[in-house]
Amino acid sequence: MASLTKQLADTVTQVGVHSAYGAPVEVDGATILPVACTTYGFGAGEGMGEGTGEQAPAQGEGSGGGGGGMSVPVGAYVTQDGVTRFQPNVIALLVVAVPFVWVAGRALARVIRALKR
Repeated sequence: MASLTKQLADTVTQVGVHSAYGAPVEVDGATILPVACTTYGFGAGEGMGEGTGEQAPAQGEGSGGGGGGMSVPVGAYVTQDGVTRFQPNVIALLVVAVPFVWVAGRALARVIRALKR
């Protein structure tokens, strides 16, 4: 199991920056470098033991593992005519902003209600 965990860690380390920044693309004289926010999570387990109790001792062995990842495109760096600027992904910003605005609005409403009393 330790070997599997090490292999997963080595794979994620090798991916590293390549998962957050895509390959540059040339479009109409502009160079576009996509940017994403990436996260990974992995887990592993191992078990071994003998049962105790009224029944006959049970022999056991076990192992397990799992993992997952997520990538959210946040925008792109665009270089045109020697000028580089960041172009955000509006949809990703809305996905993040809507819950934030909702929570901030609820908190502000509670503060105002508390101040009125």
